[in-house]
Amino acid sequence: MADEYRLVYMTVGTKDEALSIADALLEERLVACANIIDGVTSVYRWEGKVQRDQEVVLIAKTGVSRVEAVIRRGRELHSYDCPCIVALSIKDGNPAFLEWVDESISQ
Repeated sequence: MADEYRLVYMTVGTKDEALSIADALLEERLVACANIIDGVTSVYRWEGKVQRDQEVVLIAKTGVSRVEAVIRRGRELHSYDCPCIVALSIKDGNPAFLEWVDESISQ
């Protein structure tokens, strides 16, 4: 079922950091794959001030059973004090792709 899968969305400071986190999550079989989108402008409020920074988005595909571990490991590897790491439900998808996700995160 598609609802057993998640996209984990994370923002990081640099492409190198995104690659490092993605490599660790893949090596540990916590995610099937990760997309890295460089050059994102983020506008947010931090410590009472509006901030504008260049960030990198990391989007990882995983199973619902791995989400807690992905978030925990992402926090351990992340350079931010309060990183954005959120899991989004997948409602529908290509069954063959979702089967591949299962195979990729299996031990």
